[in-house]
Amino acid sequence: MNTAKVKFGVVVFPGSNCDHDAYYVCKKIFRQDTVFLWHKEADLKDVDVVILPGGFSYGDYLRCGAIARFSPVMSEVVRFANRGGTVLGICNGFQILLEAGLLPGVLLRNASLQFVCKFVNIRVENAGTRFTNGCTEGEVLQIPVAHGEGNYFVDHDTLKHLEDNNLIVFKYSDADGRITDSANPNGSLANIAGIVNQEGNVTGMMPHPERASDPLLRHIDGQKIFRSLIESIISRVEGDVPTYAEIGRS
Repeated sequence: MNTAKVKFGVVVFPGSNCDHDAYYVCKKIFRQDTVFLWHKEADLKDVDVVILPGGFSYGDYLRCGAIARFSPVMSEVVRFANRGGTVLGICNGFQILLEAGLLPGVLLRNASLQFVCKFVNIRVENAGTRFTNGCTEGEVLQIPVAHGEGNYFVDHDTLKHLEDNNLIVFKYSDADGRITDSANPNGSLANIAGIVNQEGNVTGMMPHPERASDPLLRHIDGQKIFRSLIESIISRVEGDVPTYAEIGRS
């Protein structure tokens, strides 16, 4: 039987607080090889996927992600991404990807000027990426957000480029998939909740799929992100990746 597994590397910065959540989902829920990558290391340990987790890297004392971008590990992450390696940035990880230039745009203070922590609905805009191929276009996922600076902004030309090239992966929506102002938790331009780069190997998203992946928490829509990643990297045979039913019994 094919026993191939994906090896995930979860970067740990000072101030990361979702690193163990991401590790738990990859290692315990999906039973994949998973390691922590310390921010001072310059060795990615031959991982297949790098996850930049949520949190407050370096305390966000300068600007979210601005200091983490210069960590020794990020030089390797940039090289890894430029060689086609798969990188997922979640919340603060998304901020770091923008600061590192791996994705376009900036994340501003929430329009409300308040920290937002709640479940939101996000509509899948592009189901053809390695991060979303387990979803269907137009599908609505319920996944939580927790951020103070998640207001995504780009200039007009960049927005047009994102739209024309189908690089917007998720948009904030209502439960029926309607893109409305009231469904937007932070004021993001065009309700953007996540994007992918032109090459398709780097995605950043503000919602936290790792917080909606454990059946014990009664929300599992986030599993679709991790499952998509796993199944895009290995050719799954029965038993390699636990099914939803198996996860529910574990």
